[in-house]
Amino acid sequence: METAPLWLEEADDVVDTDQLAAVDVAVIGAGITGCACALALARNGTRVRVYDARGVAEGASGRNGGFALRGAAVRYDVARETYGIDAARHLWQRTEAALGRMEELAGDTFRRTGSLRLAADAEERDDIRAEYEALRSDRFDAEWREELPHLRPHFLGAIFHPTDGSLQPARFVRHLASLAAEQRVEFHTGRRIQSLGEVDSEQIVIATDGSGRGLLPELDDALWPVRGQVLATEALSERLFDCPHYARQGFDYWQQLTDGRLVLGGFRDSSILTEMTDDETTTEPIQRALDEFLVELLGKLPEVTRRWAGIFGLTQDLLPLVGRVPRHDGVWVAAGYSGHGNVLGIICSELVAAAVLGRDDPLLELFAPDRLLEADPSEVV
Repeated sequence: METAPLWLEEADDVVDTDQLAAVDVAVIGAGITGCACALALARNGTRVRVYDARGVAEGASGRNGGFALRGAAVRYDVARETYGIDAARHLWQRTEAALGRMEELAGDTFRRTGSLRLAADAEERDDIRAEYEALRSDRFDAEWREELPHLRPHFLGAIFHPTDGSLQPARFVRHLASLAAEQRVEFHTGRRIQSLGEVDSEQIVIATDGSGRGLLPELDDALWPVRGQVLATEALSERLFDCPHYARQGFDYWQQLTDGRLVLGGFRDSSILTEMTDDETTTEPIQRALDEFLVELLGKLPEVTRRWAGIFGLTQDLLPLVGRVPRHDGVWVAAGYSGHGNVLGIICSELVAAAVLGRDDPLLELFAPDRLLEADPSEVV
């Protein structure tokens, strides 16, 4: 049984980079956020060095389910009530624009398939129907699907989101890294940064999502690491799913790749306390739940060829932290995507790059770190 994510096996190598004598900005984390941020900064003439404890895309960016969804971790109707109608609408519009940029950059690593958000029971049906009505009232493209004859177990309706897609995340991120290297961004992989004092740069961007614990105490308090577990099957004999599917508020998610293999993840709510961890190993209870759902979904258990886990960052209000870390001059953060990092990572990388360059953006106020961070002045670096 393979324990490496299939995305990493199918990812391109990263080009070597020249060594710079000095840099203006150090980026910690070579996932989607770190690589896209480095690229944005370098295109503005900034000298950038990227550090990662492993390799490019070997963290959450190469270990997720391969979904590329508009929006954020909360439903759109809830976002309107929580953040305000204008802020929610603007955020959703920005994620749609990010999907467009992803499509332009990603080549064959991205497929614009749409996605299906499914109702697993009557309560969830009411919830996603409210989301559908809110989306339509704000003129977002969405379709309500009542009949789902191709699906089992029985689902009680779904929203089809036509703007969404399927992503080979590791190949996409390594493509971003190659583009950054062409702009003379320097990559130091296999280098774990344990203290910001190790970094020789006046400006530092922390782009580790849920995997950067120990760098700043206040970030440790505000960014909670969560383990997501995934499996991949052998190629199925027929095409059953033409787009990413997700149900039970996103706790269950799956898609069928173009070669017929099924990628399935989720069920962390069946053991929620054990999954609030930065231990990147699979566990028998979650994997058993995934296997049982495969039988429900397919009527049999196909051969499972890979099982893996990845760590993502969760925040209390399910919005990212993007901007300057309070009381830490020159330290910036872009993290906390609550499981939606493939698209939010693109947006937040551009936001934090803009902030470092002194440019304003309305989303920086919504994502401002000081809404969740309380720094102890004695710990200021």
